Amino acid sequence: MSGLRDRMNRLRGEQAGKTAEDAAAEWLTNEAENVQGELEAAEQAEEWISPVWDRFGVKLHTNETGSFLLRRIEYPADYRHGQHAINELHLASSGLNAFHARNHDTFAEQVLFLDLETTGLGVGAGNVPFMIGIGYITQERFTIEQALIRHPAEERAMLAYLAEKLPQYTYLATYNGRTFDWPLVQNRFIMNGLGRKLWEPLHIDFLHPARSVWRNTLVSCRLSHVEEERLGIQREDDVPGSLAPQLYFQFLADGNPAPLEGVFRHNETDMLSLACLAIRFGHLLNGNLVDYIPLPEEPEEMVRTGLWLEKMGKTNLSEPLFEMAARSETAGPSTLVMLAARDKKAGNWARAVLLWQKAVIRTSPNFGAAAMEASVELAMYYEHKLKDFESALGHAGTAFEQALNQSMLVRRDAKKRAELDSLRNRIARLRRKAGMQTL
Repeated sequence: MSGLRDRMNRLRGEQAGKTAEDAAAEWLTNEAENVQGELEAAEQAEEWISPVWDRFGVKLHTNETGSFLLRRIEYPADYRHGQHAINELHLASSGLNAFHARNHDTFAEQVLFLDLETTGLGVGAGNVPFMIGIGYITQERFTIEQALIRHPAEERAMLAYLAEKLPQYTYLATYNGRTFDWPLVQNRFIMNGLGRKLWEPLHIDFLHPARSVWRNTLVSCRLSHVEEERLGIQREDDVPGSLAPQLYFQFLADGNPAPLEGVFRHNETDMLSLACLAIRFGHLLNGNLVDYIPLPEEPEEMVRTGLWLEKMGKTNLSEPLFEMAARSETAGPSTLVMLAARDKKAGNWARAVLLWQKAVIRTSPNFGAAAMEASVELAMYYEHKLKDFESALGHAGTAFEQALNQSMLVRRDAKKRAELDSLRNRIARLRRKAGMQTL
């Protein structure tokens, strides 16, 4: 193509030097037009993409910076993904303002969902987002756009496209995006000369509430596991995200786009699931339990959900969950102790004592760490609140006996020795106080 450009320039120079000769100028003009057509045809040939891309809806997109590949999918607003219809986001989004203590409503149209597929882990210079997925909702539809680069030279064009979209939104919704996706995008903006602070969103990272609520009740808080266990989403023939870099490198090596279809589908499902998480937590923060989302079935999840709601400033919504957990016959000692710790902090001593007592009873005769903690808490309560040193001594003695038995079964480390010493000191102090009380 450089030969065509040279020929074009030479012809233009010759035309400029022979303007007095009309016939020659006319010939040169026609020849220049022919070369220009050949040049444009050659440039278009360079932008030719394999028809395989078209099979899964990928098109070439060009902007002032360059070109990259773009896939756009639109779902009707009433589309159901698992347990939720996407248009529930319009109702649930007002609850999302609790993430940033906003005093006005949050509208669904203000939220941009983001998920990256990258060449590796970390946010260093060597990690490149080869695919950027964004999602946004309007009244009529939920749109997902997925940009992919065929080689590193297309990254700047892709990022420029993203930079144009960002200012249209107020919130950024991700899953682990606070520590990974968004810092990586910001770094790539800087490295491509697009600026440091193109957009400063109100960031909502759903990984953090997911861990707060489901930390011990789910095997994993990976998005694919959360969506299956709590959102009713079943992936079929899904390409694991961990394989995405390998499939991309394979494409770079052989130029065959076919294996990347699975990566597009995986990212697409991630975007839909992000929207459903926004719906789930928005409903929860709005108090739309039962009508829109099921009540937690496990007592520990009830307590953790209530604790998270309190943290988000929704204390009025947490108490019914605490009451259900406290009355549950299946609540384990650790759950009871966790709720008792909350009640102690809130000054709800009556329920805290009841929960500690239940924790001790439900572990008998096999004492565990939670029951031991409950016994110590009861000893402190009777000593400091009721000045009943005899009862306090009984609970402290129970805790010491169990701690001693457990330490005989395992090697005593510094923590175990400190625990036993603390209980010995407590018992000695209580014996002195109980002796003084009987004089």
